[in-house]
Amino acid sequence: MKRTAIIVLIAGLAVSAAACTESKRARNAATWGDKPADITCWTYGLQTFSGRSTGKVEYNDEGRLAFVDAANGRYTTLDGECRVVYLAEGEEPTPAPAAAAPAAPEQPANTPAQ
Repeated sequence: MKRTAIIVLIAGLAVSAAACTESKRARNAATWGDKPADITCWTYGLQTFSGRSTGKVEYNDEGRLAFVDAANGRYTTLDGECRVVYLAEGEEPTPAPAAAAPAAPEQPANTPAQ
C-alpha cells in the first residue's frame, strides 16, 4: 500500500510540473499571439543582430530565440542578450536605422595624395 501511494504521489508531481509549463506556454501564446516583433541581440557588448520577425518569437529555457526573419523568410535561431519589442495592433513598424559606412582613413598632411 505504501509503495502505491508513493507512485501515485510521484505521478501527481510529474503531471503538475507539466501543467505549469503548459500553462506558461498557453499564457504567452494568448498574450502575444502571432504578433511581429523587432529583435536586437548583443554578444559581449557588440550588436550581432537587428531585424524583425514575421510573427511569434519562441523562447527556450537556455535563452535561445527562434522566429521567422521578415527580411528573408528563413527560420532563424539566435543566442545572446536579446531585446524583443512586440508591435502593437495597427502600429506601423519603424524602419531600422541603416548601418553607417566606415570612414575612409585620412591621409597624413605631409604626404602627397596619389
